[in-house]
Amino acid sequence: MSQRGRRAIKGILIGLVLIALVVGYYFYLSNRKPKEAAEDTETTVSAVQKLLLKNIDDDYPPTPREVLKLYSDITVCFYSEDYTDEELTQLALQIEKLYDEELIANNTPDQYQKNLRWDIKTMKDKNLRVTSYSVASATDVDYFDENDLIEAMQDVYEETRRPFVVIIDEWDCIFREYRENHEAQEQYLDFLRDFLKDKAYIHLAYMTGILPIKKYGTHSALNMFDEFSMTNPGPLAEFVGFTEEEVAALCKQYGRNLSELKEWYDGYHFEKARSIYSPRSVVTAILTGICDSYWNRTETFEALRFYIDMNFEGLKDDVLSMLAGERIPVNTGTFSNDMTTFYSEDDVLTLLIHLGYLGYDFSYKEVFIPNSEVRGEYINAVAASQWGEVSKALKNSSDTLQAIWQKYPEKVAEGIEQAHFETAHIQYNDENALSYTISLALYAARNFYTVYRELPTGKGLADMVFLPRRQFPDKPALVVELKWNHSAEGALAQIKEKQYCKSLEDYRGNILLVGVNYDKVTREHTCVIEDAEK
Repeated sequence: MSQRGRRAIKGILIGLVLIALVVGYYFYLSNRKPKEAAEDTETTVSAVQKLLLKNIDDDYPPTPREVLKLYSDITVCFYSEDYTDEELTQLALQIEKLYDEELIANNTPDQYQKNLRWDIKTMKDKNLRVTSYSVASATDVDYFDENDLIEAMQDVYEETRRPFVVIIDEWDCIFREYRENHEAQEQYLDFLRDFLKDKAYIHLAYMTGILPIKKYGTHSALNMFDEFSMTNPGPLAEFVGFTEEEVAALCKQYGRNLSELKEWYDGYHFEKARSIYSPRSVVTAILTGICDSYWNRTETFEALRFYIDMNFEGLKDDVLSMLAGERIPVNTGTFSNDMTTFYSEDDVLTLLIHLGYLGYDFSYKEVFIPNSEVRGEYINAVAASQWGEVSKALKNSSDTLQAIWQKYPEKVAEGIEQAHFETAHIQYNDENALSYTISLALYAARNFYTVYRELPTGKGLADMVFLPRRQFPDKPALVVELKWNHSAEGALAQIKEKQYCKSLEDYRGNILLVGVNYDKVTREHTCVIEDAEK
């Protein structure tokens, strides 16, 4: 080929290359501009919009750490980014998608959004922002010693500077359930002292139970508490049970008889709350419409039987006196605050106060059986304990009551005589002492009657009045007058003369007048029974 021909071919090739370069560059520029525009557009997408574009339903974060990071990203946006009201709503919906079922159940969408908006506004009003966060890895966390509660709580307090409120229910369980394990009890008291006393991490400790703080030599150093107990509840007296105002309101609401509930469940009297009712029993009686004993029968029976059978001089007589309505002096200061250490009758009686089996008069330092419910449990315990003639007298009380209804005065006198044998320790020298004997002799009457002592009637005070409960309208009311070293006929005459039945004018049933006398010379009881004139 000639040189001219080679030059022509070379020129054609160069031209083709140039054309290719031009066309390639054209396509390059054509393809480059949309990409660069896309990059420019991306830079204008806000952090809020990025989060709203995430499809959490189909692409849920794979690990707890990623869940936490996404949650934190949204939280930062709430408190640092600008957004529209609609974007805020959508962000809230995004964060709700991270919740499990329990969180969703406890945070309804409407309530959550309402609380969120309020919190955001509060932060903005205070010029507060959340601008960043960090998610620590497992290796960054110092775990607490799970075997040392005190150290763990101290660590938490040092980190947060927020003290704890400690609540311990039935703090004395170990003393009640493990009565003989004194070593464990001492260890427990040492723990409480080390755990609670003079600790910066404790803001407040609140403990509930039956027994006061146990006295154990050096182990009694839980002296940082204000203690409120059944012997001295102080300002918490009204919270020991239901007040009379509360019971009256319940009776009005449910149509129940207040006087009947009072006899059954009242009797816990404190300086700052004169009438406190057993709450569980009141509620049950209100709901069922039946006044009865609603204590845990097994627990009550066993406890009472065990403690009243203790062989302390005078304990048996004092229980009988209280059954008859008498009050007994007691020294609560010697009690060791447990259920095994007893040095005297006073210690047993003090425990029964804390268990609720006795009422306590702080002013006079006296104990008594508070109400019919508790009295019935004492009767059951006494009967099961086989207290000789006492059990017999209690069982005979039903026969004595039947004798009154049938107007057999001689048989009534015999029943009173039987009861007198068991209350002979009571100084038997006035009508008041005689009333204790009558209370024991007619104990069975409490099943049918509401019993009133020294009831204002007519021109004086009737010694004892027995009014039938509503469910026993067929039983006669009883007006009882007692005489000491006078005559039963004189007692009956006094009922009529002073018009003791006048206060019972609204009572439509039958009324029996009962006169009882004790002759100190013959040491015999006599009785006279008569129908009241209508």
